Amino acid sequence: MALHLIKLCVGCESITDLEEWIEENRAHHQRLGRDYEQTHTTRMVPKRVEELLDGGSLYWVIKGQVAARQKLLDVRPFTDADGIGRCRLVLEPKVIPVEPRPYRPFQGWRYLVVKDAPRDIDGKAGDLAKMPEDMRRELAELGLL
Repeated sequence: MALHLIKLCVGCESITDLEEWIEENRAHHQRLGRDYEQTHTTRMVPKRVEELLDGGSLYWVIKGQVAARQKLLDVRPFTDADGIGRCRLVLEPKVIPVEPRPYRPFQGWRYLVVKDAPRDIDGKAGDLAKMPEDMRRELAELGLL
């Protein structure tokens, strides 16, 4: 059964910021003639890797709200140049907006079970999918979403 991770998206103000960062990073790799693989490095290595790779995603908290997710493709532990154990989360570069939900700040990442994960915003969500991100955020802060 799938399991997800949730993490703060530090430095991003919006889903658009995250998408632009991914595109800039991809373009940088292309200019250098490198294959692009989107990864996010974290200190702690998840112990429940098999569950995470069984359809799990990394949910991003942006400005105090769960706002988007990216599918997890792989989890790769490694040791950095200082001898510190770290982990690369390999992500599908497609960012999927989810129904905004308030989330308090925390360190590192947390597991997120499927039943607690916010639903994707897609064509089935009707007007919510067409609504600007700022408006969705404000309505969620007011408790109207």
